[in-house]
Amino acid sequence: MDITKGLNPAKIDGTDPRKRRYLLPKEIKRVFGEVENSDSLLSDRPCQISFSQNGEIIMKNSKGGENAAILLDFGAELAGSLRLIVHSVRSEGKRADLRIRLGESVSEAITPIGEKNTTNDHANRDYLMNVGFYSANETPESGFRFAYIELLGENVTLTLKSVFAVFRYRDLPYLGSFRCSDELLNRIYDTAVRTVHLCMQEYLWDGIKRDRLVWIGDMHTEVKTILSVFGNCDIIRRSLDLIRNDTPSDQWMNNISSYSLWWIIIHAELYRTYGDLTYLSEQRDYLTALVSRSLSFVGEDGAEELPESRFLDWQNKGHEEATHAGLQGLLKYALTESAYLLEALGEAESAESARLGAERMKRHIPSPAGSKQAAAMLSISGIADPKEINGSVLSQGGAKGYSTFFGYYILTAKALAGDLCGALDDIKDYWGGMLSMGATSFWEDFDLDWVENSTRIDEFPEEGKRDIHGDFGAFCYKNFRHSLCHGWASGPCPYLVEQVLGIRALAPDTYEVKPCLAYLDFAEGEYPTALGTIKVSAKKEGERTVTEISAPEGIKIVK
Repeated sequence: MDITKGLNPAKIDGTDPRKRRYLLPKEIKRVFGEVENSDSLLSDRPCQISFSQNGEIIMKNSKGGENAAILLDFGAELAGSLRLIVHSVRSEGKRADLRIRLGESVSEAITPIGEKNTTNDHANRDYLMNVGFYSANETPESGFRFAYIELLGENVTLTLKSVFAVFRYRDLPYLGSFRCSDELLNRIYDTAVRTVHLCMQEYLWDGIKRDRLVWIGDMHTEVKTILSVFGNCDIIRRSLDLIRNDTPSDQWMNNISSYSLWWIIIHAELYRTYGDLTYLSEQRDYLTALVSRSLSFVGEDGAEELPESRFLDWQNKGHEEATHAGLQGLLKYALTESAYLLEALGEAESAESARLGAERMKRHIPSPAGSKQAAAMLSISGIADPKEINGSVLSQGGAKGYSTFFGYYILTAKALAGDLCGALDDIKDYWGGMLSMGATSFWEDFDLDWVENSTRIDEFPEEGKRDIHGDFGAFCYKNFRHSLCHGWASGPCPYLVEQVLGIRALAPDTYEVKPCLAYLDFAEGEYPTALGTIKVSAKKEGERTVTEISAPEGIKIVK
């Protein structure tokens, strides 16, 4: 029997690739007003209403009294919704209104909509719910760790059987791994992976509270993390194709000129790792048109002339000199990768045009104007000397001037200059700084200066101290609009795999493996390829590093 008979199933997104899992709260952070048996919410019970009453949670609003409310902590950032099992309601209308407020921090969860830039943008995280007896009620989806449940009205009593978080995630095996002698780096690697896994929803999103979109310019680091951990996951192609189909070739993806360049770079990353020529061939017409259009913005002197909207990173917004320098590197990088892809497609003439355009861009070497993001792109693209760039810009001030979006590229540029110890220090200072403030996923943005005299995200605001979530941010991510789970912040994952384990794809069947421990005593890990998993172990023995490499049959290792 076909249960869908008589229905009209969607063809493109007919099924949800995600799994639902019910999660219990880890902690009752605080109760307000008249609440009985709140600890029962920590007990494991069926997610099903029933007649029996055994330790149910009672929330009661008396006339003129404080509203009953509960603040729950689920222990870590998650993507999903809140499900409330209501046993009974005693009120004049036999129904009750609840204020449900989801937060990525304690302070966000207890802050009303509109204050400190709290919003329902992209996801209704501040929600009014009307409930009745014997009911199961679910909120819209968002990204959150904390949930505030407030009973509204006077002379109302609500009996709750249970409250669950409904965790939405792709149930995927972890094929890649990284471990080393530094436990902080291990925590940072794990958190980076977790951040991207959370963003792997129906499509590859930028964030799970806000920016629940395919922002193609933000996806490259996420894709590198996915390839390092999950391998050839369909969400990459699904997201690449979505944005391509949504954007005519004479327009820019996400309405940002540089973002279409990232689409090219991601395709090169995917093809270099898995070599799917059939899939690449599906991009032929679009890619050829996009490369031709991109070449038209290379001036005779080799300078980029990309049109509006000109965007490199938020830290450089409004600083045209730094933006120009970064876009100079990005366009050259994209044209070099374009030549690689077009050559694979047999488009020799177009490949040569892209190559010549990339070479012409080396004539123009703009100043990065002190921007670490711009300096990184100039270095990675081959326009500027990596050691000079590192000495004059990237190594200055340690992790100050970093951004979560461009973290991977700054670290990679430091590695190109041989500054591997400096890169590891910056990872521990910058991403470790987020962990020190209670992060369980990495954030849309972060500045080391925010940490001083600030409360953690799992603490209540304190008079005389700053709120790490509610008091910072800029541009589109001010205060509580700031997302605390953004996949572009996962840069340490691919960096540690590429530079410490030294695993880099040269072709689908050829990998360079050159571990570099810097000041670490050992590092080990796995990397998924088209033919199986590469395993690498490196440890110091006196003055030398001993390396063991295991590769599947058909994979050539270049040492």
